[in-house]
Amino acid sequence: MADDLGDKTELPTDRKRLDARERGQVAKSQDLSGIVELIAAVIALITLGSGLVRAMTVVLIRCMETSGEALSVDALFPLMLGVLLETVLALGPILLVLVGVAVVANAAQTGPMFTPSAIAIKPERLDPIKGFARLFDTKTFVKSMMNFGKLAVIILVTWPVLRSVMPRVVSLGRLETFGGIVELGRILLELIATLLACLLVIAVIDYVVQRWQHTRDLKMTKEEVKDERRSMDGDPTVRNRRQRMMRELALQRVNSAVPRADVVVTNPTHFSIAIAYDESTMRAPRVVAKGADHLAYRIRQVAIGHGVPIIERPPLARALYASVQVGEEISPEFYEAVAELLAYVYRLEAAA
Repeated sequence: MADDLGDKTELPTDRKRLDARERGQVAKSQDLSGIVELIAAVIALITLGSGLVRAMTVVLIRCMETSGEALSVDALFPLMLGVLLETVLALGPILLVLVGVAVVANAAQTGPMFTPSAIAIKPERLDPIKGFARLFDTKTFVKSMMNFGKLAVIILVTWPVLRSVMPRVVSLGRLETFGGIVELGRILLELIATLLACLLVIAVIDYVVQRWQHTRDLKMTKEEVKDERRSMDGDPTVRNRRQRMMRELALQRVNSAVPRADVVVTNPTHFSIAIAYDESTMRAPRVVAKGADHLAYRIRQVAIGHGVPIIERPPLARALYASVQVGEEISPEFYEAVAELLAYVYRLEAAA
């Protein structure tokens, strides 16, 4: 019944995911990237904030020293340039850290990607009617409700913390200036840590939901999966013709290679491997032909027709078929077994 209705019950294939990725459709949580950047900003301010305060103090002192003087245009430009330089040197490290964290946070979710099609200008996006309609569609409504829910959770979590620190805030007036500043810093750190922990949990949940939503949006019907498989395999007629040509080439190789072989090792029915060895031109015996089932039967036929010895060694035949390609020399682990076969064949020829 699901097939008749065309329900999307099948997980997306790798090709469907790759096509979506090329269009910029990936599972990514903006909340997770934002909270990671916010945590990085707090850590950067704590570790690099002293340098920022010193730079701002220098700028403030410089401005106050020159505020009472009559500034000319020639004197104003060096002052502005010095203030700008101090500001850049103070904020530069913090901004570099934030940019690096932002890049890593997004790349960790989606992997390295560059999709020009996702940022290309599309006329339909500029349509004001469609843009106004998107404000009231179901997806926008659900997203708004989720944002309200996140805000409610943040308030529920942070409110008890606010209530617990209110007595400490009230008692700040009874402390000395330095002690009050230290206590205020501790209170702010507690509030920020609680808020960041809450936001991080919400962001992780949002990331899981985004991955689930992305997979659900990319789900396919059974017919779509079949169509994709057919498109990847190609036209059935062309595929059958290609397979027939491959079989013909394999038979031609068997017909030309097996007569030059020294021995054919069989399973005895499922596998056949033709081995040739010429000590003057080869470092080790070489597999000149191999086949399974019908091709194995054909190898045995050609070997019988040209008087090539056929020896049954099921374990050796299976191992050679699985590990040695046509035209390759056998691996060292097969030297002893193949040498025994060749010695046996040479003794038979000498006796004949």
